[in-house]
Amino acid sequence: MKKIPYGRQHITEEDIEAVVEVLKSDFLTQGPRIGAFEQAFAEYVGARYAVAVSNGTAALHLCALALNVEPGQKVITSPITFAASANCIRYAGGEVVFADIDPETILLDLDRTAALLESAPRGTYAGIIPVDFAGYPVQMDAFRQLADAYDLWIIEDSCHAPGGSYADARGEIQRCGNGAYADLAIFSFHPVKHIASGEGGMITTNRKDLYERLQFLRTHGITKREDLLAENHGGWYYEMVELGYNYRLTDIQAALGHSQLSRAEDGLARRRAIAGRYDEAFAETAVQTIAPAPGFHHAYHLYVIQVPDRGGLYEHLRQKGIYAQVHYIPVHLQPYYRRFGWKKGDLPHAETYYEHCLSLPMYPTLAPEEQDYVIEEVLDFFSLAPAARTEA
Repeated sequence: MKKIPYGRQHITEEDIEAVVEVLKSDFLTQGPRIGAFEQAFAEYVGARYAVAVSNGTAALHLCALALNVEPGQKVITSPITFAASANCIRYAGGEVVFADIDPETILLDLDRTAALLESAPRGTYAGIIPVDFAGYPVQMDAFRQLADAYDLWIIEDSCHAPGGSYADARGEIQRCGNGAYADLAIFSFHPVKHIASGEGGMITTNRKDLYERLQFLRTHGITKREDLLAENHGGWYYEMVELGYNYRLTDIQAALGHSQLSRAEDGLARRRAIAGRYDEAFAETAVQTIAPAPGFHHAYHLYVIQVPDRGGLYEHLRQKGIYAQVHYIPVHLQPYYRRFGWKKGDLPHAETYYEHCLSLPMYPTLAPEEQDYVIEEVLDFFSLAPAARTEA
């Protein structure tokens, strides 16, 4: 039986040739492919600057460091995300506070975020990390207005949404991660994402000060820039100006990512076509889908449905060779975060969503007949009586 995963990478001959070219070159890392990929990616999302790093988690960690997160500072984020969106604040010693989601979009709820800020003394919170979950863009201008009222920074977690966009309050189209409203935005190049480089990540920003600091932080805090050196002993000389990390991307990965970026729009169009077919198939069924509001252009990293018997459907599909997945277990219910007092019942919308959500196969190379098979099996499950489901 052929297995159909929820996501997979697509490697072309052009991708392979790009990597082989690097393998034959003088630089496997710290070479010219990094800058070329950064420039191309910044242009793609519409940001002034981009900094390539080793993975999306490293990107989040560096953002927290660049924004000077300190022990005791509180940062608000969504519980429906991968744990790294919250963990980056803990790495820097800050405290994570989860706000519930909007059940219509599964995104961080603006009103609940505002309520947290209003209920605390001014200065309690340092920032907000909204997440473009599944590829649905956050209304970043609304969060920017809220953040400005409380003197907060914003990190936009756009790992799911390269190519996604929305119309802001002025009617202007804003690309996810373009830096128009967030201080920093981050992306991931994990194999199941839109752009795959094996592992890898990118930080985008319009702020030159943050861009320059990120460059130090990703390479041990070291610089050779003459204007920043306290001394200069010669061409070999460098100085470590602050405590940084080795979070560099290699030229091999950058070449692969840059090659994949060249066809990102084609992949995005295919994802939206697949989502359209799912929407149509499930329109008159017990399957609940998440339709983007007018003016929002979903990037569809994931196609998430909500169903009455998620566990039963999950097992049914696996028996049929369809490997759907759950995104995500609410982060506040993970054992680590329960240590800080979070418990079931704290965020009811996130917890209800988790009980019913399932991500169906979504990737550009999903063949029409494979998608037909997925749809058929989902619908077949709901046509079975409870007893028949058990026997199946």
